[in-house]
Parts: sequence; structure tokens; C-alpha cells
Amino acid sequence: MTTTPISRRNSRLAERLIQKLRQRHYDAYYCEGREALLNQVKALIPEGSTVAWGGSMSIRDTGITQMLKTGNYVVYDREDVTTAEDKRRMYLKAFECQYYLGSVNAMSEEGEIVNIDGTGNRVAAMTWGPEHVILVVSLHKVCQDLEAAMKRARSTAAPINMARFNFETPCQRDGVCHNCLSPDSICNYISIQRMSHPAHRHIVVLTDEPVGY
Repeated sequence: MTTTPISRRNSRLAERLIQKLRQRHYDAYYCEGREALLNQVKALIPEGSTVAWGGSMSIRDTGITQMLKTGNYVVYDREDVTTAEDKRRMYLKAFECQYYLGSVNAMSEEGEIVNIDGTGNRVAAMTWGPEHVILVVSLHKVCQDLEAAMKRARSTAAPINMARFNFETPCQRDGVCHNCLSPDSICNYISIQRMSHPAHRHIVVLTDEPVGY
């Protein structure tokens, strides 16, 4: 594979992040390219495992969800049901699964993870419940420090997701966070994760693929 200034920087940044994440008791990997990413995630999840995920666009954009749904896994996917009652049932199933997949809204260079959630199901499952949590993190979400990560989550990820859902919030109208109190706000639950507990429960797979918001 031909190296470029960008690929060299990404490789060096990923190496540093992996060291920081392992100090925080995560398992961590770096994958260059989509095929390597898919192979790594597949290697982490034994066939026959129960699997669920939240609303992450990263794992959808990379083809991970499709790979799992067509493979030998027991998948709980909220997109397969239509009623509010069935969706809630799927949310609760996620807490019992062996592997829960998602991404992050931002990560600091020290390995601190920031997530914003509208209903709370995603950050709740990342915090407690599933036996393992796999987080696919594009390097474009890495910020200099925790403050910058918080700003990215509020000012970049949240307005883009509001545009995706087409909810009526101030950021939907002008793309800027207003720290609003709208009933449609997606910024209801803000999670800062310092470490993986128990150790190795969380697995971070870094990727150079520019996926997710």
C-alpha cells in the first residue's frame, strides 16, 4: 500500500491512541481500509453470538451491520420492527447481548470518549449491560482534548444528526448549537467515559475510513 502524508499521520496518531486506550483498560486496534475493518470486527465476534447496536452511522456506513445480519449471529436490530413497543423490546434485548456495537461522537487524544444521546439507550448500553462493547471510531472524530471533544459532539455531531432526523430544533435551522431546551433536542444525555470497566469490556477499533458524524 502506498503511503501518503495523511496515512503516515493517521498511523502515528492511531499508535498513540492505542497506547492511551490500553492505559485506560480498553482493548484497541487500528485498521487501514474498509476490508481490514470488517475482518477485524468479524474476528472479534465469535459465530453464534448475540449482537445488537444503537443508531450509529459508522457501523452502517462501513457495512458492519450488513455483515452481521447475513452471518451466523443472533441479531437484535430495532430497524426490523415497526411499533414503539417492539422497538423498546429491542432496546432492552441489547442489554442482554454478548456484543453491542456503536461509535462515539468524539474522542480526545488522551482516549476520553464523549457521546450525546437523545433517548439514552445507546449510552446506557455502552455503560452497563452487554458483555462486550465494540466501538468503531473514525480518526476524524479525534480531538485535541476533552473540551474540544465536547465541542465537537455538541457543535458538529449533534446538528448533523438533527438534520438526519429532521427534528425542529434551532441547530436544525442554522447548523449551530444553541444549548437549547427544545423538546426535540438530541442532547439529553451526555456521557464522558474515562476508562473501560471491567477492564477489556470495551474494544475500540480505530479506522482511517471517514465514516459517521
